[in-house]
Amino acid sequence: MTDLANQKRIAAAVLKCGVNRVWMDADRASDIENAISRDDVRALVDEGAIKARPKKGVSRGRARIKAEKRSYGHCKGSGRRKGAAGARNPSKRQWIRKIRAIRRELRTLRDDGTIDSHIYRMMYRKAAGGQFRSVAHMKAQLESITGRMS
Repeated sequence: MTDLANQKRIAAAVLKCGVNRVWMDADRASDIENAISRDDVRALVDEGAIKARPKKGVSRGRARIKAEKRSYGHCKGSGRRKGAAGARNPSKRQWIRKIRAIRRELRTLRDDGTIDSHIYRMMYRKAAGGQFRSVAHMKAQLESITGRMS
């Protein structure tokens, strides 16, 4: 095949792509060789003798598989971790999760009549002060106060 480097360079400029993405039809090599101006190359592009190959991208397939595995706890061992425990699961987020669960439980207990508003308010303030480790701990404390929790 003849040297079509110049035509390839012009085609890259016309197609607004890199030289490596320019595809030329081997059967039309003689026509392409005669194309010496941009107009000639444009005409060959319109005819389909010169085309731009599609862009190559980076596949997300492997990343999706890895993310799915991590969603159920795989690939998260001590060897994969960079930050401290407090960076990966901040104490503030832990507190928010805990206090919301306790307050939700207190609301349901008050609404279904298990506790009255006075005990609700007292337990709410204790929860805000960090007296309870969990909902179960709060219920155990409530049981010892009221004696009628189930």
